[in-house]
Amino acid sequence: MSDLTKLTIKELRQGLKNKVFSSQELTKEFLSVIEEKDKEIKAFLTITPDQALKQATEADERISRGEDSPLLGIPCAIKDNIMVKDMKCTAGSKFLENYTAPYDATVIKKLKEKGAIILGKTNLDEFAMGSSCENSAFYPTKNPCDLTRVPGGSSGGSAASVAAEMCAFALGSDTGGSIRQPASFCGIVGLKPTYGSVSRYGLIAFASSLDQIGPMAKNVNDALIVFEALKGFDKMDATSVDLEDAEDLKKIRIGVPKEYFGQGLDQKIEKAVWEAIDFYKKQGAEIKEISLPHTDYALACYYIISPAEASANLARFDGIKYGKVAEGKNLADYYFQNRTKGFGPEVKRRIILGTYTLSAGYYDAYYKKALRVRTLIKNDFEKAFEKVDVILGPTSPCLPFKIGEKINDPLTMYLGDVYTVSVNLAGLPAISLPCGEDSGLPIGMQLIAPAFKENSLFAIAKLFEQNYDNK
Repeated sequence: MSDLTKLTIKELRQGLKNKVFSSQELTKEFLSVIEEKDKEIKAFLTITPDQALKQATEADERISRGEDSPLLGIPCAIKDNIMVKDMKCTAGSKFLENYTAPYDATVIKKLKEKGAIILGKTNLDEFAMGSSCENSAFYPTKNPCDLTRVPGGSSGGSAASVAAEMCAFALGSDTGGSIRQPASFCGIVGLKPTYGSVSRYGLIAFASSLDQIGPMAKNVNDALIVFEALKGFDKMDATSVDLEDAEDLKKIRIGVPKEYFGQGLDQKIEKAVWEAIDFYKKQGAEIKEISLPHTDYALACYYIISPAEASANLARFDGIKYGKVAEGKNLADYYFQNRTKGFGPEVKRRIILGTYTLSAGYYDAYYKKALRVRTLIKNDFEKAFEKVDVILGPTSPCLPFKIGEKINDPLTMYLGDVYTVSVNLAGLPAISLPCGEDSGLPIGMQLIAPAFKENSLFAIAKLFEQNYDNK
């Protein structure tokens, strides 16, 4: 096995440009790694070697004509809730087991224009609902760092495919931590961009005011290259905008929220994150303790708003327009049979929760209150960013847990999102990057920045990553 699959996007581009290897050779290399490793890891739901090699041939032709683009000829994987024309798009659900996407998502159009090679679609928790990749209707994905453990979720397949060197980068989606938590569990870099900085057109909706597509990559620079390719306004997504971020940070001010280091945080993670904070202090950064007082309410707020939006978004899956899985005696029975057999337990749980909180007697008591709390959480961050440039804390309170360990305890599973959900509620950008390990299990830290300040995030994350080994 050659070392091509270990290279970064920048190194791969250099090799392609200098004709050290072709995109065809590179794609074959990644496909053979998938063949060798994915039997055990199960990161992919669909692998498309013929389409990938055809794209690689086209990329080689473009390179021979002198074209140059940061992703030209670079193989990647796509989370299976993002539409890729003529490929299956299951969202990890039995409901869409045989659904083929009729069009490309905007992010896919952009990747194809830039010449990226799509190797296949990766596994996820059904409809992106979950934190372990065990809620997939097909099979759980395993963590490449330890095959007895989960890779995180819901973008677990994407995280595992990057960590196992089965692709150069992958796309995930993040509604409450679904890019950052699996990035942390698999020891890679994951960016949840500012809400609106990347088009959601062609992403199967879970919670529309929270969902965001983002890159998962080997290092910070790779994540930056992919983000640059994805970002920008799209007329197909009214919430998308063009970014303007040219801030040059002279003195870095880092906020450490006292609420992120309390009860429930694994001591080994706490130690690794504090070592990262000390590293920044030695580099001349100003470290300030800050408070995000409504952190304690973020999980409750998220688990009211996101199921409410999910119950509305998933109403379209009725067995008529998409994915018939059962018959019925009449229309009501037809809906009932299809939704009973089509959805898995976690999706049903969230639809029921969401429908309950939106129902006439409970709308004011739950949903309206959660929206008010969301505003308070947003205000907490705004006040904090008057004093600091970024906020630093753990990505997850726990290390990757064993497969099956929490599957029957949804509340414990939900608690794993404690540091990530507030970012989605406030619409902010955040990046998770490795900051240590314990017995071979990766530990991730999270940097959060003000809206549309992705450049600050990348700059501060790079500073740590480049000095990580000898800090």
